[in-house]
Amino acid sequence: MFDQLQIMADRYEELGGLLSDPEVVNDTKRFMALSKEEASLRETVAAYARYVEVTTGISDAEEMLSDSSLDADEADMFKEELKALKAEKATLEEDIKILLLPKDPNDDKNIILEIRGAAGGDEAALFAGDLLAMYQKYSENQGWKFEILESNVTEIGGIKEVSVMISGNSVYSKLKYESGAHRVQRVPKTETQGRVHTSTATVLVMPEIEDFDIDIDPKDLRIDIYHASGAGGQNVNKVATAVRIVHEPTGIKVEMQEERNQQKNRDKAMKIINARVYDYFAQIEQDKNDEFRKSTVGTGDRSERIRTYNFPQNRVTDHRIGLTLQKLDTILSGKLDEVVDALILFDQTQKLEALKQ
Repeated sequence: MFDQLQIMADRYEELGGLLSDPEVVNDTKRFMALSKEEASLRETVAAYARYVEVTTGISDAEEMLSDSSLDADEADMFKEELKALKAEKATLEEDIKILLLPKDPNDDKNIILEIRGAAGGDEAALFAGDLLAMYQKYSENQGWKFEILESNVTEIGGIKEVSVMISGNSVYSKLKYESGAHRVQRVPKTETQGRVHTSTATVLVMPEIEDFDIDIDPKDLRIDIYHASGAGGQNVNKVATAVRIVHEPTGIKVEMQEERNQQKNRDKAMKIINARVYDYFAQIEQDKNDEFRKSTVGTGDRSERIRTYNFPQNRVTDHRIGLTLQKLDTILSGKLDEVVDALILFDQTQKLEALKQ
């Protein structure tokens, strides 16, 4: 492990030199790639540097305690220092083990979030809207950018389906566990007899895919331009701005008419089609690897019921990790950190256990 850490430390130092090289700075693509590599090593190298400092401190303290000329007060001081350093060393060792776990290459990426009302009609659509608001508030708390790409809203204000781009620092690493079926238990607004109904909405989290992440043959895409429907004034009737893109090998289709500009609609549609096609093939690969799916959370069967939101008891339960919190109102207000942190910890623990086998 320590040989690996030293190699990483040496590479980090090398990257520092490269990133100050004018030739590299002027090569935008290479500079960005090296910057990402440096950022990916930064936390691990810092932990290793501190580990080296701590182990040196332990050796120095032990050497001082072996000096018979120390008085009682000095000996007590070094004993306390030694105790603190050993505790920090143990913590650093555990932290470094986690930092050395294989990283998901998508963790630093932005995401495309898709939410759909599922079983439950209007109530499912209203719940999908609640989930959309929850993720928007969480994104605001994280300092992320939240942009709705396309949406289909019901007459009573629910969400049939919505696609959102969330951009910021390590978005995918925190929200990738949200994919799956979310269940709600509550008395719907339309219920006249006070009965609790159960409805569901589905959430899909996909990393934003750059052109170099996936090679889609332009010949496989059918792009149609047509007149937008719905509200939009004269522009709707006079200018064809809506865009439909179909990836013919998979049948994946995206329609975009949110913008009054054809190019903007095309750009947004391409972001979604790239993400969906990437996700489609990633799921096929993942299905071939059952052991991987068993060792992770939130990246398996997309129809899996992952969480229940029980309004009468103000309770949220994540079924994958057995986490129950009597904080439904807090969580729906966008304070998802306790749930997200628990899922990350569970995933890391599972991976550490897998390495021991």
